Order: sequence, then structure tokens, then C-alpha cells
Amino acid sequence: MIANDASDPILCHCFPTFLDSPALDWFSSLPAGSISCFQELAKQIKDQFAASSIYLHDSDYLNTIKQGHHKSLKEYVTHFTKVVMSIPNLHPEVHLYAIKSRLRPEKFQQAITVAKPKTLAEFREKSKGQMEIEELRQARKS
Repeated sequence: MIANDASDPILCHCFPTFLDSPALDWFSSLPAGSISCFQELAKQIKDQFAASSIYLHDSDYLNTIKQGHHKSLKEYVTHFTKVVMSIPNLHPEVHLYAIKSRLRPEKFQQAITVAKPKTLAEFREKSKGQMEIEELRQARKS
């Protein structure tokens, strides 16, 4: 609507149709006539909901994620992948270095150090086999 040069009254009138629960409740509670233009409405809603915006990590945050003593490789890779998806424009080499460097120091980390996977696909292929081994061990324990 902005690209089509819609007027402020049209923008303000249509805006609530794009809101959900808390934002719609907030909008509905505004006193009649308290907003004079769409720019003012946009600023007020940003100010109101700034604290609930999604925080995006940067690549430095990856250094805080480690496999941990009781975390399986699958759990570690799954958690790591969720965090990676929240980092915009993450370079694949940074991703690969970080996931390899925070592995628990055991046989798999040694195998990765020797194999030196150059791509994420190579790392995933190596880790897939290790995950299957871990799952088999867990099944035997059960």
C-alpha cells in the first residue's frame, strides 16, 4: 500500500487487519483521534513492542555453544543448527569452524580433526554416521 502511494487515512484504517492478539488489543485501546498520521502510528507501535522483537545473534554467539558432557551429537547439532538459522548471512566457513571446534573432546572430535571436512556437507556426512552409532548404543542400553 505504501508503494502504491496510499494516503495516511487509508493506511491507518487498514493497518489493524494485519495485527494479532496483543498488538490488536493495544491498537484497540488507543484513544480515538490520538493518531494523526501513519508515520506516528508506526513509531508508536515500534516503541510499544520493541522489547518483544526477535533478537538475532551474530557469529560470535556460536562460541558459547558446546556439545557438553551429557549431550549427544544429534542434540548438539540440532541445537547448533537452530541457532545458526537465527544468524543472518553466516559464512559457511565460520559455521563449519564453530561446529567442529565446540565438539566434546572424544573419538568423534579426533576423527573430524583427522578427516578435516572442508564443507558443511562433508561434516554432516561424517556426523551422520556418528549419530547412528550413538543411537545404536542408546538402543542397546534401553
